[in-house]
Order: sequence, then C-alpha cells, then structure tokens
Amino acid sequence: MGFEIKKIKANKQSKTNFDINDLLKKEITLFGNSFSNKKKEIFYTEMYVLLQAGLELKDALDLIVKEYKNEKDIQLFNAIIDDLISGKNFSEALRNQNKFSNYECYSIQIGEKTGTIDKVIEELSNFYKRKNEQKRTIMNALSYPIIILLTAFLAVLFMLQFVVPMFADIFKQNNVELPWITAKIITISNFFRNYYWILFLLIITVLIFRKVVQKKIWYQKTSSSLVLKLPFVGEFLRKVKMAQFTQAITLLTGAKVPLLNGIQLTQKMVAFYPLQFALKNVESDILTGKSLSESLSKHTIFDSKMVTLIKVAEETNQNQIIFDRLTNQYNKDIEHKSKMLSSALEPLIILVLGAVVAVILVAMYIPMFKLSTVIG
Repeated sequence: MGFEIKKIKANKQSKTNFDINDLLKKEITLFGNSFSNKKKEIFYTEMYVLLQAGLELKDALDLIVKEYKNEKDIQLFNAIIDDLISGKNFSEALRNQNKFSNYECYSIQIGEKTGTIDKVIEELSNFYKRKNEQKRTIMNALSYPIIILLTAFLAVLFMLQFVVPMFADIFKQNNVELPWITAKIITISNFFRNYYWILFLLIITVLIFRKVVQKKIWYQKTSSSLVLKLPFVGEFLRKVKMAQFTQAITLLTGAKVPLLNGIQLTQKMVAFYPLQFALKNVESDILTGKSLSESLSKHTIFDSKMVTLIKVAEETNQNQIIFDRLTNQYNKDIEHKSKMLSSALEPLIILVLGAVVAVILVAMYIPMFKLSTVIG
C-alpha cells in the first residue's frame, strides 16, 4: 500500500512579535507561540488514553478542553471540534489551526487511512516525551556552564570599564612608565569604553543576518558542515539528529507507513541539512531497488552500528523493534555525552576566566610596584 505525499506550504505565523520559544521549537518546524512541545506531549497522551477507553475523537476533545485554563488553548480545541462537527478529518482540523507541524498532520492522516490513528497518537505521545526529555537533558547539562560563561564575560567587562581606567588615571598622574602588557590592557579598555556600541551593533547584525539567511540552502550547508567539524560538539549534534531520525522512523513504521513514504516524511521533520540531503539520496536509491542499509552506508552521517542493525532488521523484518532500540541507545548516548560536556566545560571556563582576570590584575599591579618604589 502506498500513500501520495503532497507538498504543503509552510504555515505562516500570524503574530509578528518575536518569541524566544519559537527558536526552542524549531527542531521539527515552527509551531505556534502558545502550544509548546510539552503541551503536545500531554495532549497526545490524554488523547490516546481516551481513545483506548472507547471514546470518539470529538468526545475525547470535549473532555480535554475542560482541563485547559489558557484562553488560546481553549479556542484552539474548540476550533478543532468545530471542524470535526463540520465533517472534516482530524488531520485536516489540526492542519487548519497552524499549531501543528506537517509531520504530525501527515502521520495522523496516514493513521486515518490505515485505521491505526490510536497507534499513531500513542507514537506521537512517545515522540514528544522523548523529545522533551532530550531537551531537558541538554539544558541541564549546559545551563551551569552558560551561567559561568556569562558571569565571566560580565566580570571582564566590569574590569575593563571601571577597574582598568582607575589604575590608568593613577599611572598617568604619576608619570609611571608602563610595561608592554599594561599598555595593551589599557588600550583595550579605552577602545571598549569608546566603541562598546560597535560590539552590540555587531551582535545585533549577526542575529539579524542569521534570521534572514537561516532558510537558505547555502547557509544550512555551510553552518552544519562547520558545526559537525567541531571537536566533541559536532559528534554530539550528530547523535541528537540521529535520535530524531530513528524516533521518526519508529513512529512511522508503527503506523504501517511504507518505507519510502517514511523517508519522505522524515525529510520534512528534521531541520538539519546533512541529514535531509542524505535522506534525499536514500529515497532515490530505494526507488532504484536498493535496500535501506545499503543506501545509508554511503553517507558518513550514519554510523556503522546503525547500518548493521538496520541490515539485521531488514533480514528479520523487525524494523520497528530495531529502530526503537536505536532510539533508546542514541538517547542514552546523548545523556552521557551531555554530562561529559558539562563536566568538561565547567573547569575549562573557570580556567580561562581565571587566566584572563590574572593577566589584567598582573598588568595593573606591576606599575603599582614601580610607583611605590618611586614614592618610597
């Protein structure tokens, strides 16, 4: 059985206000501002439980909407219920609200066609559960190093803005000959005091530039290539994307979606150019009669362990079990590597901060010793 995969234009957001939550939800697509991944996990979990209890879609939604207090969420579910009453399918009702990704709508549409909508909703619940756990793991690992880095940055700025100029005035009043390192630190301090606005302007320019070109193929290709070459960070990012890939295939195989359609849908889900490019070639290879494992082996983004297990899955016809196992392994790997990343970054940042502060203090105190000698 095959399914026709039609292209759907990306939904445009009706709001013009910039919301940082949009950036956190970009791994699949741009969701609406109010219906986050955490809410989606709860929504799909409750939907699955109610459908398993024998309720119809409309009755299940009627019960779910009563639990929400947010007015926007209530309006969202009421609009979905109205679409169901008017005769539309559940997938069409979700698509009309611009809060759900193409990936979700496609998956539910396939569940409607195959009569496995409850299974698809269960897999969507598991998908968002894993996705949220993955995000929490990464944030927990990086939050402390980020706080230390920001603190270090502010401390250095404070010293350049206030401490160094105070010492510079003392040296100037007493005509003290400055060592090379002291002169350089004072020069940096003066430049920062006079042209600090250039730094902020540069940061704003970079952010705007990234916002404008982030959907361009050349930018995605260049940025992803550079990130993947970074020591440790590149491999960590690759593992994250592989976990998303295997999670998606697990969901689709559980819904009895044909392999080719599953590859097409996964390309729409994961916003990562190297993976999308590889899957596009894999799709072409499958159309020519090659196996999935043979196609994946041509691309370095897929590790040999994955290719070997997928080959076993093809021979034993246990794709869902193998992909689910791969997902669990990648998630454990991500958790382990995120802890290692946190453990490695903390002392490194402290060491760099200590070195920078030490250089500034030494540069300021060397002339002070000369000054005390002259006065004495």
